[in-house]
Amino acid sequence: MSLEGQKAPDFTLAGSDGKMHSLKDYAGQTVVIYFYPRDNTPGCTKEACGFRDLHQDLMERGVVLLGVSRDSLASHDTFIKAFGLPFTLLSDPDAAMMTAYGAFGEKVQYGKTTMGTIRSTVVVGPDGTVVKHWSKVAKADAHPAQVAEFLANRA
Repeated sequence: MSLEGQKAPDFTLAGSDGKMHSLKDYAGQTVVIYFYPRDNTPGCTKEACGFRDLHQDLMERGVVLLGVSRDSLASHDTFIKAFGLPFTLLSDPDAAMMTAYGAFGEKVQYGKTTMGTIRSTVVVGPDGTVVKHWSKVAKADAHPAQVAEFLANRA
């Protein structure tokens, strides 16, 4: 299910910066929201560090970056400190936001169907419309560069 061209679902979630975050807080800005399964796991760490390394470039383009998982804020704090992540991580413990964005549901892992977080990313344009949706990210370590390339070509 692609969200491209649709109004991005609104949300209000607690962030690692101690604030509540809603999509409407970022009206007029481009927002990259990436969904990942768990803090401090190999693939998620590679993806987060890739976004960390590109964060300055994203900020210079006026892009807001948010990471979302079901992990607690305490887990996010540990993850941020361990890897020097300069962006906000949002906690979605009941997966309501992730479900709205198609980032939570059935997935096949090791040949077994389970319910869980689907690694994915959306780029929300300044008008609140989803301009790009990676509904299933296959290579977590290479994905941040894909996002940066999309944003560079869009400028």
